[in-house]
Amino acid sequence: MSLIDRLQVPVSGGELTAYRFGEPSGKLPAVLAVHGITGTSHAWLAISRELSGRASLIAPDLRGRGASNQLPAPYGIAAHVADLVALLDHLELEQLPLLVGHSLGAYICARLAADHPERVRSLLLIDGGLSLPVAENVDPQQFLDAFLGPAIARLRMTFENPDAYRDWWRAHPAFQRGDVLDSDLTAYADYDLVGEPPEMHSSVSETAIRGDAGDLFEMGAAAHRLDVDTLLMCAPRGLLDEPNPMQPLALCESWAAEAPGRRRVVQVPDVNHYTLVMGAGGAGAVGGAVLGAVAA
Repeated sequence: MSLIDRLQVPVSGGELTAYRFGEPSGKLPAVLAVHGITGTSHAWLAISRELSGRASLIAPDLRGRGASNQLPAPYGIAAHVADLVALLDHLELEQLPLLVGHSLGAYICARLAADHPERVRSLLLIDGGLSLPVAENVDPQQFLDAFLGPAIARLRMTFENPDAYRDWWRAHPAFQRGDVLDSDLTAYADYDLVGEPPEMHSSVSETAIRGDAGDLFEMGAAAHRLDVDTLLMCAPRGLLDEPNPMQPLALCESWAAEAPGRRRVVQVPDVNHYTLVMGAGGAGAVGGAVLGAVAA
C-alpha cells in the first residue's frame, strides 16, 4: 500500500509528522498505528498492505523519531498521549478509530484508551502493554541498555552510506528467518537514516529514548484500567529472536482473566518481537485481527 499523504500536526514544541496509508479515512475504517521505542512510522509497511482497500492506516512518527525527531522534551508516555490526542483532533475522523500499538506504542495506546475511552473504538496491543520483566531496585537507564541491546547501540553508530545501514538491519538476529521482505527492510532503513555520507545515522534521538525510560516501571499500569474491548497479540520469541518473549503468554492470560469478555490474548506462532509486525506471517495475523476489529 502506498502513502497517500503526509500530515503535519501542531503539538507542544512544534509539529508531529504522521502518514496516511490507503484511502482517506472518511471512506474507510480508521486505524491509528503507533510504533515501538526505536522505530518509526515505516514499521507498518507490511501490515498496511494487508489492509489495502479495507481500512485506512494512520501512522505517526513519535516525538523524537523519524520526521518528528526535532520535537523537544518533555518525553514519556503522557507526552506521547497528548501528541496522539492532538493527532486525533487534527484528523476529525467520522468514526472512532481502532488503536494499534506495538512495543512502546502498545503502552502509549493503552494509556490513551484508559484515559480517553470515548476517543477509541477498540484496542489492539502488539507485544506490549503489560509489565516488563524488571528486577527490583534496578536503574531504569541500566535496564534500558540491557533490555534493548543493539537497538540502543545503533543510535550511536554512524554509517558510510544507505547500503551500510541496510546491511546492518539485514544482519540483525530478528530478521534472519527471511520472513521480512527486503524491500520493506530497505524502505524502513532508508526512511530512518539521516545526515550526510560518510557520517549518516538513525533519526531516532537517544535523548528521547532515555526520556521515555523514566516511565518504564509504571508503563504496565494503564492496561489494568482498560474499559474498552482489547486484543493483545504476543510473540513467543524476543527482540533478538531468542526464546525469551517480551510479553510471556502466562502474563498475558492473567491480564485477560481480569476482564473476561472484554480482553483476549492470541500468541502468534513462529514470530519474534519485530517480525510480529514486519514479517509476512506476523503482518498477516495482525492484519486479520485489525480487519476483524473494524468490522465488528
